[in-house]
Parts: sequence; C-alpha cells; structure tokens
Amino acid sequence: MVFKKIDLIGRSTESFDGAVDDALDRAEETLDNVHWATVTEFGVEIASVEGREYQAEVEVAFELEE
Repeated sequence: MVFKKIDLIGRSTESFDGAVDDALDRAEETLDNVHWATVTEFGVEIASVEGREYQAEVEVAFELEE
C-alpha cells in the first residue's frame, strides 16, 4: 500500500468545524480511497471579506491505486 498526502484549505462563514467539513467534503468528492485527515492549522480571514471567513488547513491521505 502506498499513500499520498495533500493539503486542502476549507472555508466557512460559520465556524472552524464548517471549514474542516468543507475540505473533507471536497476530498471525498474528488479523491478515491481517502483514509485519514489531520487538521494542521486554523485561521480567520477578516480583511477582504464581509464578516469573517473561518479557514482550516487539512492534510488528507489517500491510497494510490496499483
């Protein structure tokens, strides 16, 4: 088994949990064989958006097909 890891940044106007879900939902929609994820960083963008935008950087690992 060989795995590849990528970093995704999810976004939400509601919460950090929503930002993590955004990244994981996108990973599951576009990648096969997703096995685990690790949240590596949280942030809030306040300068260029109305209100706040919560962000979560998520490292996603998926198994490569043979």
